[in-house]
This record gives sequence, structure tokens and C-alpha cells, in this order.
Amino acid sequence: MSGERSRLGRFADAVVGGARAARDKARELREELRGTDEPERALVAPLVPGQELRYAGVIPIRTPETHRAGSQLADQVAGELADSLDPRMLFGLLNIVNPVAWVEAVMTPVRMAAGVLLLPGKAAAVAAGAADEPAPRSGPPHLPAQREPIPLTAEQEAFRALFRLSLYRPLADQLAEIAYRRRYVFSGDLASLAGSLLLFLERYTGTPLAVTDTHLYLLRMGLRPPPDKPDRRQPRILWSVERTRVVRIDSEHGNARLVQFPSTIVFDDGSWIRVVHPTIRDDHYRLLAAIREIPGRRPTV
Repeated sequence: MSGERSRLGRFADAVVGGARAARDKARELREELRGTDEPERALVAPLVPGQELRYAGVIPIRTPETHRAGSQLADQVAGELADSLDPRMLFGLLNIVNPVAWVEAVMTPVRMAAGVLLLPGKAAAVAAGAADEPAPRSGPPHLPAQREPIPLTAEQEAFRALFRLSLYRPLADQLAEIAYRRRYVFSGDLASLAGSLLLFLERYTGTPLAVTDTHLYLLRMGLRPPPDKPDRRQPRILWSVERTRVVRIDSEHGNARLVQFPSTIVFDDGSWIRVVHPTIRDDHYRLLAAIREIPGRRPTV
């Protein structure tokens, strides 16, 4: 009996120790980030010459998995069947009549946003620079793999390399799977502003937001290094949109000092996307000040 109590005591000590370590780490992060975004602003400013840089994020944004508002597919197909669907069936569910034209439409906003697809070599280089990041999830395991790579144009190959899609499966099938899987967090299809932003959030991690007087940008930059380490980050612009194309941004309250602030961004093409900003209040309020002219609900400071 005493041995059992001893084990329980050691377990309780381990739990308490872990909670203290997590609390101390959160406090350290808050202190490090509070009151300044100067390191990020200094890195990002050269990327936006001639623009007034109003905000450079210190922590990445991401899309939540649980937001289901606006989902059309959830009403048509039970969630548990999603992973077993043949991608070719998804086109019917997504009202895609011409898959070839749809793939071309997906490329258009990405070309306009980042400009990287005009130069296939540059797109491949950007993809190679993120070799430490996981590739997008593969499709349903029951689908047979192709034995030979599918022929692609130079621009299609740049698109495939940038988003680490498979060489052996049609781009249309893979993009349909992304659209199906992520329909819970955005409205519209991938050939929309919200959809093009979603592609980059799917592909990359460590993607903070930057705001100027004319544009919103998604960056590839990574997290700030510890204070005792040199800052070797080399940010790149992955995606951008003119502020005039953002109809509104509705932001919600966080509930802790180091929190996740959800926001829904609505574009003038009718598409929207829900993103989460996991950061401290100081940084989030800097973002809200940078987008003050854009309509929408804002939490009380």
C-alpha cells in the first residue's frame, strides 16, 4: 500500500513539475514578445519598398480544424466517409464541371498573389528551401498509384513543386481533396482569394502576417530565435492581396495572456477564411491597429 502511495506521489510530482515548466515557458515567451516587433519589422521592410509597414507578425497564423460554418459538404456526406471517397466523386460534390479549367483557375490567384509561378525554377527553389516541412497528406490509400509521372507543363510543374503535390497523381484529384478536407474552414473554392491563401497555409508552417498601408501579406519567416542566438531568418512573401479586396475582418476575443485569437477574413470575391492568431495580446492589438480602416467586429482593448 505504501508503495502504491509512493508511486502516486511521484506521479503527482511529475504532473506539478510539468505544469510549472509550461507556465514558466509561457511567461518567458510573453516577456520576450511583449512591447516590440522591431526585429520582424526590420526583416520585412526591405520586401515592401515604398509601402508603410504597419505590422509584422511575430507568431504564425493557421487555419482551425473545427470551424464548420458554411460547410456544404458536411450536409451531403457523413464525415466518416470523407477519407474513403474517390477524389473523382468530389468534383460532383464541389460542383466542378470541368476539372482541367478548374485547375487553371486555381493557379490564377496564386500567380497574382506571389508571382512565383511565372518562373518555375524560382518556385522549385522556394519549395526546396522548406525541405524540413511535412508534405501535404496523401490521398485515400485504396487508390492505385501511377507507375509513371504524369506529364505537366512547366508552370504546372512549378505549381506542383511549390505545394509538394505528388508526381504520380492528377493535380485536379489532389486539389479536390484539399478543398474537400478544408471546406470546414473556408467558403468558396480554391480558385478564390480565400482558397489561394488556404493553399499556402496548407503547404507552409511558420507563416506570419504582415500589413502595410496597401496590402496584406503572408510571409515565410519562421519563429524568432532565442535571445542568445543570432537571427538568420530570411523572410519571403508567399501570398499577398490588396487591402481594397478585403471586405471585412471579424476578430474574436481571446481568453488568456498567451491565447489564440480567431478571425474571419472576407474578400470581395465572396470567399472567406477563418484563421487563428496564436500570440500574446500586445501583438494582436498591434495587428488590430494596423487593420483599423478595414470594417469588421473587433474585441475591446
